[in-house]
This record gives sequence, C-alpha cells and structure tokens, in this order.
Amino acid sequence: MVIELNKIKIISGGQSGVDRAALDFSIANNLMCGGYCPKGRLAEDGRIEDKYPLLETITEDYNERTIKNVEISDALLVIHKSPIDKGTMLAIDEARKLQKEIFILKISDFDLEELISWLDKTKPSSLNIAGPRESNDEGIYLLTIKVLQQLLDKTKL
Repeated sequence: MVIELNKIKIISGGQSGVDRAALDFSIANNLMCGGYCPKGRLAEDGRIEDKYPLLETITEDYNERTIKNVEISDALLVIHKSPIDKGTMLAIDEARKLQKEIFILKISDFDLEELISWLDKTKPSSLNIAGPRESNDEGIYLLTIKVLQQLLDKTKL
C-alpha cells in the first residue's frame, strides 16, 4: 500500500484551526492545495493571507465556503478533539449528501494505520481536510500539523 500525498490536492477553507493547518502544512511540504474561502477572505482571526491559494465565494457566508470545498473534493477528512461543532457537522452532512468518502479522526482515538488504509482504499485525487476553528477546539492547529506530519513521514517513498 503506497499513498503518494504529493499527488493528492489538499482542499481547505483557510479558517483558523484545522483548515489553516492543512494549508500551512501543504505549502511547507510543497503539496498541492487550494479551495474556497468567504468573500473578503474572512476568518475569525482576520483576513486570510494572499499566500493561501484560495478562491473567494460570492458571499461572506462561511457555510457557502464549506459546501463548495466539499463539492470540489473527492473525499473528506475531519480532524477534531472536542465534540464536533456546527460548521464541521455541515461539512460532514454535505459530504454524506453528495456520497463522498468520509474519515472522522478524533485525536484521542488517532490510528495512523487506519487513516493510511482509508486513503489507500479511497484514493482521492483531492481531499478536503476540515474541522473546528481554533477558538472552538484550542490547540487543534498544532495537533493537525502533527497528524499530517506523521502521515507524510509514514507515506514518503
């Protein structure tokens, strides 16, 4: 089983927390990334920097961003440590509605081999990585970086 992360485009919305971690990790490791963010590049911690290759939605509505990112992805990876928040649940519900593959990774139950097996089975060309914003799940940014680093380290050729 060989997962080539450099062939999977990471899709995320730029919000603080899981979204931002996925984009920062992708950029730092030269992985393809993109997605949608709200009009005006809105996030809870201010304007999303231009270094993130995100397209703006028509409105400032966070839900529009979430739905568009699910639509353009082959699969959804949710990373969280606290109960799933409303925005993250919207992504899950939308992915179910569109019959996308979903992997919900709770940090306390994290099993790297299980995630690798899911990616191997799913073989997404684009993966929406979503989860709570930092203010809803403190520390989730760094935990997401750690998960993605472990995944990259284990799947490097």
